[in-house]
Amino acid sequence: MDIFSFLHNIEWLQAVLLISGLILLFAEVFIPGFGVAGITGIIVFIIGILLTAETLFEALIMFLLLLLILAIVLVFVIRSATKGRLSRKLILRSEVGKVEGFTAVEDMNVFLGREGVALSVLRPAGIGLFDGVRLDIVTDGTFLEEGTKIKIIAVEGRRIIVSEIK
Repeated sequence: MDIFSFLHNIEWLQAVLLISGLILLFAEVFIPGFGVAGITGIIVFIIGILLTAETLFEALIMFLLLLLILAIVLVFVIRSATKGRLSRKLILRSEVGKVEGFTAVEDMNVFLGREGVALSVLRPAGIGLFDGVRLDIVTDGTFLEEGTKIKIIAVEGRRIIVSEIK
């Protein structure tokens, strides 16, 4: 018994169904949607296998062979999308930063060194008032009562660290 005997049974209709099923499965990878292309590709693919295979064993061999082809092509596509020519079109490499005038968060360094008062109990996070501006603040690990006089000692992005004024 020849494992690849199904190759002799493939006619133009089965070939069109199998190739269009593969094309639809590849299209599912690149076309955003709800899986319509992928589900249709699987259905067309299964119909092509059922029309071509004479036994269940042949159908299984065809399915595994075509799945292997799909996996190999998918590996090449994913490799190209991450490291190859396709990645240059899919991945944005440029950045914008402070030099160009863009920042991801508001610059809170203007408050560095200012003194204020704790509006809530700081355990260690809470709210403080500095020159009429309410800010989310955190202590360096100590617990402070509401109304305690505090000073901003460090700013890390949006995180404002305070300590008690003795």
